[in-house]
Amino acid sequence: ASPAPVPAAVPAVPAGRVIASPLARRIAGDAGVNLAGVQGSGPGGRIVKRDIEAAMATGAAAPPASSAGAPRPRAAAPGEAFRDEPLTQIRKTIARRLSESIGPIPTFYLTAEFDLSRAAEMRAAAAELGDAYRFSFNDLVLKATATALLQHPEVNAHWLGDRIRYFGTVDLGMAVATDDGLIVPVIRNAEQKRISEISAEAKALAKRARERKLKPEEFTGSTFSVSNLGMMQIDQFTAIINPPEVGILAIGAIEDKVVVGADGGFEVRKKLRVTMSCDHRVIDGAVGARFLQTLRRLIENPLLLAF
Repeated sequence: ASPAPVPAAVPAVPAGRVIASPLARRIAGDAGVNLAGVQGSGPGGRIVKRDIEAAMATGAAAPPASSAGAPRPRAAAPGEAFRDEPLTQIRKTIARRLSESIGPIPTFYLTAEFDLSRAAEMRAAAAELGDAYRFSFNDLVLKATATALLQHPEVNAHWLGDRIRYFGTVDLGMAVATDDGLIVPVIRNAEQKRISEISAEAKALAKRARERKLKPEEFTGSTFSVSNLGMMQIDQFTAIINPPEVGILAIGAIEDKVVVGADGGFEVRKKLRVTMSCDHRVIDGAVGARFLQTLRRLIENPLLLAF
């Protein structure tokens, strides 16, 4: 009998080389997944999207230090002049992406102050209707931002190097602080949702982000982002653009301010400062200013968001 034919050898991937699809690399980068620890299921061992999702579900590709959440920073022991802590994978990703933003993006900033007095009245009235109607000022800002973005497509865009991509829907990123670092979950089609829907989804996404349970599609692909430090009593700040997005809103604390009323007397009004970071390659000063004018009109007249 003739010997059995020897099967053709499958080309081996060179040691130390990781083959992955562009989508898999992007998701892994955003999620802080180490590709070297992922087993590829595509042709020739290529890592594809489903492999990243499987690795995230099992935690197999995460570095040991962050498999159960990043350790909280500890104070230096008595007698120590300093301490060193290795970077977690997600902190490396945050550093890389923010460095990409600060360097090449010509950024300018616009700050505006909004009156939230009518919004406060609407919020109190909604709360009287029951828990299903309750919303926070942040929920209102998210809804107003999504509505304004639909009216200003120049702001709801991505810079792609050789072209600008304008979006017909709003996938709104909302920055969430976690023990592992900053995560930006995404509210899909935010312009189509009521304030109550945005409120419920924002709470659920933030909870899953802190529990490290977000799916890749829940924190990638945002078209514009909002960062809010107002609850930490920060009056005003500037946020770093998350490329390829071309803008981000920084929301400060709400303050009670004494102003001159229409009758010439003094009255207390709730005021909010908002700073917009703009990529000047896409957004001109007048474009950014018009966007903030629309945002002001919506926030100061919140009934417009109900119709």
